[in-house]
Amino acid sequence: MQQQPVFFLSHGGGPWPWLDGPFREGFAWLEASLKALPAQLPARPRAVLVVSGHWEEPQFTVSTAAQPGMVYDYYGFPEHTYHIRYPAPGAPDLARRVVELGKAAGIAMGTDPTRGFDHGTFSMLQPIWPEADIPVLSLSLRADYDVAAHLALGRALAPLRDEGVLIIGSGFSYHNLRQFNAAAAAPSAAFDAWLRHALIDLAPAERAAALLEWEKAPAARICHPQADHLIPLMVAVGAAGNDPGICVYSENDLRGAITASSYRFGSDATPSGFDRIGGNGR
Repeated sequence: MQQQPVFFLSHGGGPWPWLDGPFREGFAWLEASLKALPAQLPARPRAVLVVSGHWEEPQFTVSTAAQPGMVYDYYGFPEHTYHIRYPAPGAPDLARRVVELGKAAGIAMGTDPTRGFDHGTFSMLQPIWPEADIPVLSLSLRADYDVAAHLALGRALAPLRDEGVLIIGSGFSYHNLRQFNAAAAAPSAAFDAWLRHALIDLAPAERAAALLEWEKAPAARICHPQADHLIPLMVAVGAAGNDPGICVYSENDLRGAITASSYRFGSDATPSGFDRIGGNGR
């Protein structure tokens, strides 16, 4: 079985794939990059493990539901978006494997039989696999946002890549909802440049060391006043091991001003074609 890569994806806002008009159009470049993701895989994954920035627990927790429901964790959107479905099956067997791997590494793991898909999962997966026919496992963050702990969890879960499991950290490279406007242009660009350097240019050990001190990066706390949307990256980088990183989506005019990006680790170094800032995009 060919080894799957690992991704950190910026997932967009709310239930955007189910909307029309300007809000949806603002994510057009992101949507195109997500639709292109399956072509970057060596084979169709047997399951997808999603670490979402929208689920946190006192300890790392996996959903064990065979048919997960939906978590409509957004506000102010049209009524129909509170009835949408992403009907992918769950992955109880994979959940048991994740708990096993975590505990073998000395990491406390919990289970939740009722947790459904939050929008960090279903809004990101809808453009990638609209058929919703690949099992999906949800894995929480740990609520203390401890970077070292999340890197360690990623390292513990790395064997899943050789078992046909695609690991995705779903967050956002910029996430300050109070400054989601033109004021975000300079800080988001500064932080994104630092993140690109850390994930692409640094050797794996240096990459992890830089992420341990991410708060020292330019505009770090302006871009992430709360770390929930950045911490899924740490699990992805831990699972990436020594694989190099490549930017698979970037733009500097998201919502008219914001610089945002997504990354892939492993498989190969082929650009996705959706890295505007790096010169591989349109």
